[in-house]
Parts: sequence; C-alpha cells; structure tokens
Amino acid sequence: MTTTAQHSIGSGFGAHSTAREVVTGIDLSGRLAIVTGGYAGLGLETTRALAGAGAHVVVPARRPAAAREALDGLAEVAELDLADLESVRRFADAFLDTGRSLDILINNAGVMACPETRVGPGWEAQFAVNHLGHHALANRLWPALARDGGARVIAVSSAGHMRSGIRWEDVQFTRGYDKWLAYGQAKTANALFARHLDTLGRGAGVRAFSLHPGPIMTTLQRHLAAQEMAELGWTDAHGTVRADFKTPAQGAATQTWAATSPQLAGEGGVYCVDCDIAGPESVREWATDPEQAARLWTLSAELTGQDAFA
Repeated sequence: MTTTAQHSIGSGFGAHSTAREVVTGIDLSGRLAIVTGGYAGLGLETTRALAGAGAHVVVPARRPAAAREALDGLAEVAELDLADLESVRRFADAFLDTGRSLDILINNAGVMACPETRVGPGWEAQFAVNHLGHHALANRLWPALARDGGARVIAVSSAGHMRSGIRWEDVQFTRGYDKWLAYGQAKTANALFARHLDTLGRGAGVRAFSLHPGPIMTTLQRHLAAQEMAELGWTDAHGTVRADFKTPAQGAATQTWAATSPQLAGEGGVYCVDCDIAGPESVREWATDPEQAARLWTLSAELTGQDAFA
C-alpha cells in the first residue's frame, strides 16, 4: 500500500459543503471520536456533525467548564492542555484505562499568530501547541487507535504552511521571533506529522490526513487587531468579513470529510482542501516531503519523549 498522490478524487463536495452535509448517509453509531478543541469554532461544528451521525465524541479541553457549557451534553468532556505534556499524559492514560477503542482522532485545537510565548522547557508556543502536543497525544493514544484497525487521524493544517517550512536551524525561534513564520512552521509540521504517521500506521490499518479548512473567521484570530485583519485583506475598513470566507460549518467540512468519508478508504498521507485531496498546486513540497516528515517525527519524539513506534 503506497501513499496516495496529491490529486483530486472528485469527491462531489466543495468549498461550500458543510460538516453535516459530508456525513449525510454515514452511520457512525458505535464509533468513538476525539476532537481537540471541539467546543468552539470549527471544532464545535465538527463535534456536532460527528455526534449527529451517531458517534460518541470526547472533547479534550483546556477550559472544561466552558466546553461543557458550549456542548450542553453533546459530547464527553475531559481536561487537556496541549502545552503541558503532563496534562497530555494524564488525559491519554485516563482514556486508555477505559479500554475503549478510538476510531477517529481530530487534532483540531490550535493557536495562530500569537505574541512570542514560551511553554514547557522554553518551546515556542505555536509549534508546541499546534504540533508537539498533538504528536504526544496521538502517540500516547496509539494502543486505542490500533486496537480495531480502520482508525483515522486528522491533523488540521492550513494554507498558512506556505509561509514557512521547518526551520531546522532554529525550530524554537530563539532568534528573531516572527509570529507568521512561526505559525507557518507549525502548520507545515501538522502536515508532515500526518504524512509520517500514515507511513508508520498503515500496517495497523490506521491512516492519517492533513488539511486546510479554508479561510474562516473564528476565535483563532483572537491575537489579531482589527487593523491587521483589514491590512491582510480579510475584512474591510469597517470590519466586514470578506465575502469568500467560509462559515464555521463550511470550514469544519474538510476535517469531517477526511475523518469519515468512505471515498478515502485505502488512501492516506495526503493534504486535503475543500473536501477533496488537494492538487500539488495547493500544498508546498516541504509539507509533504517524506524525508522531512521522518526527520520531524524523530525530532518530535526526542522533544516529547513519545514515539509509539520506537
């Protein structure tokens, strides 16, 4: 079984499809999904779609009380701070102790363009939260993912990956922090993580995908001032969002599709856009290169102490 090529498969869905639409006719009864950050923005829409199709959804949250209020009984909530490896360990081990299999893991939570912030042993926060925390989580949860075969792991990347590959000479931005380059590196890391996990996991029937959800206005922009968003062309001078931005329900569609679509049976290791496998024009080579993916995996395993395949 080889890694899927980066080309459209003609899914029949597109940029305007919603998360609920892509699971129409799909029965997820008896399936269990974990959606990090699944209580706001794209994560909440993803949780709603999966639960609506019959899945039992677990939402790990840094703010469990806020998650319970937002979800109102829709999903099981547990505490998890991706910036804290001990918190990741506690959550994953508690889940494993239940003996349940895990069918879908969606690494959805993240931060974007935040001021320079250090977490853990001095790690740059965007790389740590968006990538390293999720790397540790997936590896710790591996026994549950591999138990029954057929599981999928979804890494929410972004077109922001085009801003930067992995800065191997200074991954933690110890010199000259740039919030957008740091975000780009973290999103490249998400794509490379899925690329290599698919290589490692397919023998156990576990496939992995990454994706760009599209342009959406959510709480992810909380670190950006109105003037900066206008300068980026995301809004006009009055704060009105650009007409081609997706709704959260549309933005959640690609990760929901990648996690559930029977069209992706036997596929894996690819970057998706608008509910389809993206063409090569939509993803930089540095985000799909197998050698860089393996190198990042090794580095991430060293930093986090987590490698289910070692």
